[in-house]
Amino acid sequence: MTPLQKRRHSTMRQGKRRATHRIKLPQLTACSNCHQPIRSHRICPYCGFYSGRKVRS
Repeated sequence: MTPLQKRRHSTMRQGKRRATHRIKLPQLTACSNCHQPIRSHRICPYCGFYSGRKVRS
């Protein structure tokens, strides 16, 4: 048998808990080569550079 709650949680308490359940936007940085906005720790899709080196042609 599963446990049952003794009292109902209020909507304020429920809202406080759910306030942190949001989607985080991806952090964008500028490419060191072409200065286009890219996501961190990924190869630049425009020029193919990563960490100052040509990785993809």
